[in-house]
Amino acid sequence: MARITGSYPDDLDLLIEGAVEAGVFGGKSDALREFVREYFEDHENERIAAAVALYERERITLGDAARLADVDRWTMRDILREHGVELRLGLSDEEDAAYEVEAASELEFGGKDSDDEESRANDR
Repeated sequence: MARITGSYPDDLDLLIEGAVEAGVFGGKSDALREFVREYFEDHENERIAAAVALYERERITLGDAARLADVDRWTMRDILREHGVELRLGLSDEEDAAYEVEAASELEFGGKDSDDEESRANDR
């Protein structure tokens, strides 16, 4: 878990402190985590922009970008292309490789019937 330090207006600090004292949040950190989480849930474009920026600066992988943007990898690739971001090819780690293997195993290549038709055509 990352740790951040920042400053915000006194009135916000008082509201957060009051919410903690009222039992709304377990502590200031809980309150701030909830605020940030809700912000990104409600602001899809900002969440995607953050994922694109991190990927473009090579801070995260394509899989990480997709997870942060809350889209699948294929959609993330399209989003990156739309933003003019060059895709980095190749697998960056074992997690990336495992995801690609799982995605490939879910692909359908015509099934048994099309294989039978093709083999019958070749036998003629």
